[in-house]
Amino acid sequence: TPKMLTRKIKLWDINAHITCRLCSGYLIDATTVTECLHTFCRSCLVKYLEENNTCPTCRIVIHQSHPLQYIGHDRTMQDIVYKLVPGLQEAEMKKQRDFYHKLGMEVPGDIKGETCSTKQHLDSHRNGETKPDENSNKETSEEKQEEDNDYHRSDEQVSICLECNSSKLRGLKRKWIRCSAQATVLHLKKFIAKKLNLSSFNELDILCNEEILGKDHTLKFVVVTRWRFKKAPLLLHYRPKMDLL
Repeated sequence: TPKMLTRKIKLWDINAHITCRLCSGYLIDATTVTECLHTFCRSCLVKYLEENNTCPTCRIVIHQSHPLQYIGHDRTMQDIVYKLVPGLQEAEMKKQRDFYHKLGMEVPGDIKGETCSTKQHLDSHRNGETKPDENSNKETSEEKQEEDNDYHRSDEQVSICLECNSSKLRGLKRKWIRCSAQATVLHLKKFIAKKLNLSSFNELDILCNEEILGKDHTLKFVVVTRWRFKKAPLLLHYRPKMDLL
């Protein structure tokens, strides 16, 4: 019967599966260790791996010398956490906005845009001022007008300089690029491989400050953790992949 198929579960009962073992808080920017599939907050895990090379939960060795290359952003888990915990995503966005305001920096377009669209959506439904069809038509016309007037992305952007530090590879004709802060190191590898006509992007390593970057690191994460307070552009080097011992 439907009553037997439907069962309410308290959030407390599943907290152990959606909280970070390092900070005991709900997962933010969920990141999973590829070796054992245990998940933590990205900032917590990166800080922990600066002095350790094992998983905080099961103590399995992630990698002897480069554990950060073997962790990856878990978008599915993060979506689940945000859907299960009321107000968590809004609270995290507010923290990010306050962080940029405190530093006197402009709030990135992706955070600002998402906040505004969410607020407008909630206000319209609460007040009942406009009908769904009118909202849809208005949004369509605004999107069309924006497309006609501006061809640039509205999310946060990162300026990058890609330098080659190996004699075995040639340099790029255009080494300065600008792309979304949500792009990953893997995207850069594929871009470079295509420009250099390489058979596989797996043949490349990308480094920042002489440190190999993990393929799942977003450019925003690289800027915050390895290029903070330095002037743009973000300087990255590429070279043929080296086997890690």
